[in-house]
Amino acid sequence: MPEQRATWEVIQFFYESFIFYYGVSLLLVYALLAILSFIAVRRFLKKEQFVDYEEITWAKHAPGVSIIAPAFNESVTIITNIRSLLTLNYPRYEVIIINDGSTDDTLEKMIAQFSLVEVDFAYNERIVTKPVKRVFKSTIGAYEKLTVIDKVNGKSKADASNAGINVASFPYFLCTDVDCILERNTLLRMIKPFMEEEGKKIKEVGEPCPECGYRHVVEDNRRVIATGATLRMANSCEVEDGVITRIRPPRQLLPRFQEMEYIRAYVIGKLGWSMINAVPNVSGGLGMFDKEIAINAGGYDGKSFAEDMDMVTRMVAYMTSNKLKYKIKYIPFTLCWTEGPATLKVFGRQRMRWGRGLFEVMSMHRRIFFNPSYGSMGLIVFPYNLFFEFLAPLIEATGILYYIYLISAGHINWPYARILLVFAYSFSVMITSLAILWDQITFHYYRRWTEVLGLCLMAFLEPFIYHPLIVFFALRGYFNFITGKKHSWGNMQRQGFRPAQKTKEAVV
Repeated sequence: MPEQRATWEVIQFFYESFIFYYGVSLLLVYALLAILSFIAVRRFLKKEQFVDYEEITWAKHAPGVSIIAPAFNESVTIITNIRSLLTLNYPRYEVIIINDGSTDDTLEKMIAQFSLVEVDFAYNERIVTKPVKRVFKSTIGAYEKLTVIDKVNGKSKADASNAGINVASFPYFLCTDVDCILERNTLLRMIKPFMEEEGKKIKEVGEPCPECGYRHVVEDNRRVIATGATLRMANSCEVEDGVITRIRPPRQLLPRFQEMEYIRAYVIGKLGWSMINAVPNVSGGLGMFDKEIAINAGGYDGKSFAEDMDMVTRMVAYMTSNKLKYKIKYIPFTLCWTEGPATLKVFGRQRMRWGRGLFEVMSMHRRIFFNPSYGSMGLIVFPYNLFFEFLAPLIEATGILYYIYLISAGHINWPYARILLVFAYSFSVMITSLAILWDQITFHYYRRWTEVLGLCLMAFLEPFIYHPLIVFFALRGYFNFITGKKHSWGNMQRQGFRPAQKTKEAVV
């Protein structure tokens, strides 16, 4: 008995030490990301003062962009979304909608609304997908940019996106969802990082030569392979003809928590990682990619449920394997509004898919872990994702069970436990509130400060309501992956966008 007790005390000591150092490390990482994000936004805004987007609009050398939007049973929002995509401000682009075997009237609505007819199309399958059945174009000149692909359901967004890449005719493609509404200048803002690096291929380095007086000129072969931008919830925003006319936080509780989560993830997380060129993924809701690199990397994994992270990992692996320098950039502007799940059932299905997808990526690309050959992806991104993304739900769940055991056994140190919980809670609320306030002070997306403060309030409720749901559904996603439970690209059950409020005109 004494030996067993001594063994248990040693295990308890090491477990509590691990939890302590794990928590401290996580807090330090968040603090560092917050500082890097603050610097990134300040630098971006300083450079933005000298950017003339009209020059890009009318520039003959502006590269073409293909917008790819997969759709599965999206009848409620499909027409609004396509109208939004067709009204973007950019000189050369096309819109490719992939009807991925919808079982509702998504395709019929598109055919009727945009006068689509089937056309002969030279489909070049550079990335293998489920069979493409038909390709449609509009008979109306105003919709000449629109192409609709009808294909066999591939059970994932990744397979549908690959079909869009095969059809794309321009060197860059932007992947989005059909529940998203894009800001009108999205393409202008997201193509800029690609164009900036193209203009930096040649640079001067070193001290001037004493003989000729000139500095040596070398080629800077860094290549931007992807760019992303901030997303927000569109659930309570007002929309007119595919354009956001009034931005407001969601009124429903679940989408409101998601709005808070998205702001924190993009303003603190993605922008911070962008500063050190260690962006873990570019959102599937809004990401622009170099098509040549994407195809050379094999496109999306058609069986993956984490297509956003998987694509970035594949592209980075391709670049590093071929000893090519790359950059992944993030833009602090909100350029995309997406309809978040409003019911627990749909939300749970989404987060289980995300959890399963993270497990898939960690498993498929395990060779990258701590591998210096993959640069920051192997030494920073994957270790971070392993310890602070993948393992976090497992550690939190075991920590809760451990606390319950200590309480029931009467072994808990209450003064120490209270201090630890208050500190962790306060830090969480602080980081989230800072992200929301910093975003509002910088970009002023909400009209009223009462809306901002109402969103900050969610940070106080998150640890008790929202975060436990995240942990629970992530663990279920892990379990589904381990047990091999089948999962398909399910219907999100859209509620549709809120129409703009019509103001009454005074009678003269």
